[in-house]
Amino acid sequence: MNYGLDTGFLVAIEVPEHPEHHAARSKLAALIAHGDRLSLAPQVLAEFIHVVTDPRRFTQPLSIDDARNLALQWWSAAEVDHAFPNAAAAQLFLNWHRVHGLGRNRLLDTLLAATYHESGVTHVLTLNPTDFEIFDDLTSVVP
Repeated sequence: MNYGLDTGFLVAIEVPEHPEHHAARSKLAALIAHGDRLSLAPQVLAEFIHVVTDPRRFTQPLSIDDARNLALQWWSAAEVDHAFPNAAAAQLFLNWHRVHGLGRNRLLDTLLAATYHESGVTHVLTLNPTDFEIFDDLTSVVP
């Protein structure tokens, strides 16, 4: 199976002080050992760098260089497929946003859901399953 990565899950994997660090790493290890693959959208990398370098979120935030290097490692990993927001994903994003009556705080999650959907991803590794529950074609997987 191919699992899309949500930013929060990726942050939990890489930041030792995150409360879900061990659970996320265990879940990832189990999936990889099972032969599953991961999908990653470029917008997740941007949000990842933004979050892990924020001193208001972590007592030991990463430097921008370290965060960028980790993002590159994830993007280049052999078990990671790339999921890009194409024209169909953009149309689906706008449609879902309208149909579900979503506001400004749901833009990024909705675009990510549409990107993964159009890439054939049916499961998302996330710490925030409620972000994806309205999208019938996606199943949230938590650590």
